[in-house]
Amino acid sequence: MIGYVTLGTNDLERAGQFYDELLAELGAKRLMATKRFINWANASGTPALSVMKPFDKNPATVGNGVMMALSAENKEKVDAVHEKALALGGQDEGVPGLRGPLYAAYFRDLDGNKLNVFCIP
Repeated sequence: MIGYVTLGTNDLERAGQFYDELLAELGAKRLMATKRFINWANASGTPALSVMKPFDKNPATVGNGVMMALSAENKEKVDAVHEKALALGGQDEGVPGLRGPLYAAYFRDLDGNKLNVFCIP
């Protein structure tokens, strides 16, 4: 059902480098890029993540209560993605662990956007 999710950025090059390395952990690669946005997915036609400079040219800001979740195949991959996010300069928002039926970890990207990486063990 989801085609793509877009997160705002104020520094497209920096966000691109962050997500190139982070999403490679999940097998994703860049599919499209312009001067205003970059898009990653595992394959054409699958759900994608984009980062974009806001169309209205105002600064990108973080949405309160907004979070994007990345699906991983197992606990080890959840741990690896969370660790990679922190190594790339992301901020920890919740170490990997069980949260109800999910094994999940939380972090913020370089622009402050909140993400989650999870699996169902």
